[in-house]
Amino acid sequence: MESLVSFLNDFLWGPWMIYGILAVGLFFSIITRFLQVRLIKDMCVLMFKGEKSEKGISSFQAMSIALSGRVGTGNIAGTATAIAFGGPGAVFWMWAIAFIGAATAYVESTLAQIYKEEKDDQYRGGPAFYIEKGLGKKSFGVIFAISALIAMAVLMPGVQTNAIAGAMESAFGIKMWVSGLIIVVLLAIIIIGGIKSIAKVAQYVVPFMAIAYILMAIVIIFMNISEVPAVFKLIFANAFALDSTFGGIIGAAIAWGVKRGIYSNEAGQGTGAHPAAAAEVSHPAKQGIVQAASVYIDTLLVCSATAFMILFTGTFNVYDEANATFLHQGDFGKGIVASNIEAGAAYTQYAVDSALPGFGSGFVAIALFFFAFTTVMAYYYIAETNISYLFKGKTEKVWIWIMKFVFLAAVFYGTVKTSTIAWALGDVGLGLMVWVNVIGILFVMKPALLALKDYEVQKKQGKDPVFNPEPLGIKNADFWVKYNKNKKSK
Repeated sequence: MESLVSFLNDFLWGPWMIYGILAVGLFFSIITRFLQVRLIKDMCVLMFKGEKSEKGISSFQAMSIALSGRVGTGNIAGTATAIAFGGPGAVFWMWAIAFIGAATAYVESTLAQIYKEEKDDQYRGGPAFYIEKGLGKKSFGVIFAISALIAMAVLMPGVQTNAIAGAMESAFGIKMWVSGLIIVVLLAIIIIGGIKSIAKVAQYVVPFMAIAYILMAIVIIFMNISEVPAVFKLIFANAFALDSTFGGIIGAAIAWGVKRGIYSNEAGQGTGAHPAAAAEVSHPAKQGIVQAASVYIDTLLVCSATAFMILFTGTFNVYDEANATFLHQGDFGKGIVASNIEAGAAYTQYAVDSALPGFGSGFVAIALFFFAFTTVMAYYYIAETNISYLFKGKTEKVWIWIMKFVFLAAVFYGTVKTSTIAWALGDVGLGLMVWVNVIGILFVMKPALLALKDYEVQKKQGKDPVFNPEPLGIKNADFWVKYNKNKKSK
């Protein structure tokens, strides 16, 4: 079993994936004329615009749910792991994949808006929907939906909550099964309320915790302000093999930076496209631009906060996997053997402790709780949306309830008893989602590009852009055709 999973992981996350995602993001950046730079002002304005309705949520709520999925253990443990196995240069490649990945996030989220559906008085959409409608291939959409269900409802939730329980036990002595029960009860209360409840929790929790986390990083940076030039020199020198210490692992720096960057910001996975479809906006490009901003927030702000805390305090090891040797061992305090520190959240805990003694474990445990808990909320919503794609009518409602119980059981089981195989299986599910989604958006991208051009033309005319797919030649955008007809009749 383990050898099969390892083979699938090597295949799905091999060089073709790493460099392919970079190439796709660069392609979308060029073809959209680097909208992630040109439209930064629009990003900032649009994320706070867009009204929620009985059927949809606001742009900010949709972005908050997307950020819930993006900002998780990957921002704390994932960033630290990238540094541990790729060196400080991995941070640069995380920035690079975020910059070009913002264009990918625009394309997938705009497509989700164009091809969304109205089901049971709420908006539904995502890769399965736009792959089927854009390509005209139901089977391709079904493959994505099943992959998403397995990864989001079964394999990944427990991995996230296990990180919460482990941190809580380490910091406060709370038994893991107690944390598991608390998490399950809180999740049950939220997910029973559906997308509206998830949106309300996400719009308050995510910004609050992200700001608190970034402020902690700023405190540590100011306490080590004299090290700023040296740290940036270290990042860039390692990223381009210009230093003697880490120059030999430039391949690992790129691979780990891109892999953990994708894992964290999820550009290309299609996960952020699900809540993007639920937003109430007058033009699909608006939400696509907002979701591009969420990639920046996740990686350029939250992941950078983790990286800076670790690098400024020197609480990190760098391990050369190819030669099975440490290239660098950090200073974790008196009497602590650096090689015994496991790569991950512990680096961040020691970083905070070095600045504020006795505060690190508790702060990181609380940060992990909020980051990972909101990620699990997003997982649930993605799973529910794909159930909605696969089933109709009463059957859909029955399967949603079955999925709720399976999801909560997976959360509790994973909290108290996860394993390396669970992480590996989760990576398989996520890898399959990325492959199917990226291939899909490469074939279906034209409507997203037409929408961007239409948005910019209307903006130049001084209008608040509204969307009509028919003059643009976009087919199967049934929701918008019906929406426009209803507006005319009123």
